Order: sequence, then structure tokens, then C-alpha cells
Amino acid sequence: MKLKVSDLNSHYGPAHILFDIGLEVGEGDVVALLGRNGAGKSTTFRSIVGLVAQRTGQIVFEDRDISAAPTHEIVRAGLGYVPEERRIFTELSVEENLEVGRQPKRAGAPHWTQEKLFTLFPNLGEMRNRAGGRMSGGEQQMLTIARTLMGNPSLVLLDEPSEGLSPKIVEQMVEAILTMKKEGVSMIVSEQNLHFARLISDRAYIIERGRICFEGTMAELDARPDIRDAHLSI
Repeated sequence: MKLKVSDLNSHYGPAHILFDIGLEVGEGDVVALLGRNGAGKSTTFRSIVGLVAQRTGQIVFEDRDISAAPTHEIVRAGLGYVPEERRIFTELSVEENLEVGRQPKRAGAPHWTQEKLFTLFPNLGEMRNRAGGRMSGGEQQMLTIARTLMGNPSLVLLDEPSEGLSPKIVEQMVEAILTMKKEGVSMIVSEQNLHFARLISDRAYIIERGRICFEGTMAELDARPDIRDAHLSI
């Protein structure tokens, strides 16, 4: 098992946000975490990587308990996080942004170089000297993912990768994620876009008001329109 989350509870001050969350990601799996805005998807990711201070439960990554580990140790262990906000360095070029994320080769994880990433995201290869602040939202999203891959993670948390992107960029994102999977990167992808999730995911969880209310394959979810309508319809 690549990642196992058990009985995860998280708070922001007095507000209880996540309730006994349980998730599993197998080796090479792409798992979708589905839910509406405010359902708890981003808090789940932030809790896994140690960015939420008030949390309880157990998080095991590659047989190592990281429940109490600081964020920098979790990342160095090979767990990558691509936040929804992107957070690129707008004054730095594409190549310089990538260098910020560079880490040494990691046993059991694919090794990424700039040239390999420019093959994965050809748009970035065409603007390698362009400042991050002069890129479109979709290009910035690609750069954020590429910068995370420069750390050679074995598992990546992708928070809303398709949000706000044009249909053409969404197609490129699907191809990139499937290529990452072939390279051996396991992923949890937070999404509201069910069509996008269906194209990339092996299994899905649905989160609603901080609680997991469905777990199963995408085929099993497609067979339950009542669940889709109750928890995913706008």
C-alpha cells in the first residue's frame, strides 16, 4: 500500500472540518477525491502533508507513519503536493521555477529532468525562459505540477488540476496524468469535474461535509446515479 489514511480528524481553531476520514492508495493507482466546493478536499490534502496543525488519526506513507512528521520531512520522503493556488514564483522563469523543486534521485520513484518534463508538457518547453507571471492559468498549472515532479515523488496529491482550464488544456492535462501513471507515480486527484476524473482514475471517494460517503471504482460510481446526484450535482 502506497498511502493509508485512517480516522483522520482535522480542525481549524474550534471548527471541526474532517471527520474520521479513511483513504487508501495502492502502488501506481490514480484515486479521485470528489466533492463540491467546501466539502473538505483541500483540507484532506493539507492534513496529509502536515499543513493543518490540529489533526488526529494515522497517516502511513510507504510503511512509514508520517502522522506527526513536519511538512518538509513528508515532502523529502517522496510525497508531492500540488496546491489549487499553484504558488509559482512569478518573477522566475520556467526553468528557474523547476530548479527550485529539484531533489536528488529517489529509490523506487521515477526520476524527472527538465527535458523529460518538457516532453510531458510541451507548452513549457516552448517558453522555458518566460517568467511565471507572464503565463496563462493553464500553463501555470502545468508548471506547478512539473516543479513538484522535479522532487521525484512516488505519490502526488493534485488539488483541482482541471479547474478553470480551457477544454484543450484539460485534454493535455489528462494525457500528462496518464503518462505520470505509466511512469509509476501514484496520485490522489481532488476534483469536481466527474468527466475529468472518469478519464484518469481507477477508484473514487466522495467527500461531503468532511465525511467520506462513497468509496468504489468509477464503474461502481457510474452505476449509482442516486449517489452522483446527491453529492456531486451542482
